[in-house]
Amino acid sequence: MHFDLQLKLENELVKLIPLKKEDFEMLYEVASDPLIWEQHPNKNRYQREVFEKNFEGAIESKGAFLVINNKTEEVIGSSRYYEYDPAKKSIAIGYTFLARKYWGTAYNKALKTLMLNYAFKFVEKVIFHIGAKNIRSQKAIEKLGAKKKIGEIEINYPSEDGRLNFIFEMDKPTWTELRIKN
Repeated sequence: MHFDLQLKLENELVKLIPLKKEDFEMLYEVASDPLIWEQHPNKNRYQREVFEKNFEGAIESKGAFLVINNKTEEVIGSSRYYEYDPAKKSIAIGYTFLARKYWGTAYNKALKTLMLNYAFKFVEKVIFHIGAKNIRSQKAIEKLGAKKKIGEIEINYPSEDGRLNFIFEMDKPTWTELRIKN
């Protein structure tokens, strides 16, 4: 069994399907909300030309997903796997955004749970790079049980300037323990 970075994943709330070029308009409709990006390192990602660069990076990554509300079939955002390192048994999950009406709901947890459950079949550690000023995303990932590591990294987003990010981490034993408790 090998780690397929773009398979279909699904639970009661969300469906993740591999992102395709044809999905641009549907996803941009969600991404065009400036408030989604207000705490993000790239605050201009709501602008079409800036989002196009991000979208191209997502397609090129071959690890990106379109996130769909499984009850309404509405496109609600995107996320991706990246930086898979079989030798270190690690992968990163990120570039996640959801439409504002899904903030503070069970949808982010459902999305990350799908991705974490699948990733931990192949790796021992999942990394999250979160913008230093993106308090909302930092709190959301901490709610899932990820721990902030001592360290920061400049992330060079495809076709964008580098941005300061904090490094969060979830290991397989912690995730397994959290899953048993919940």
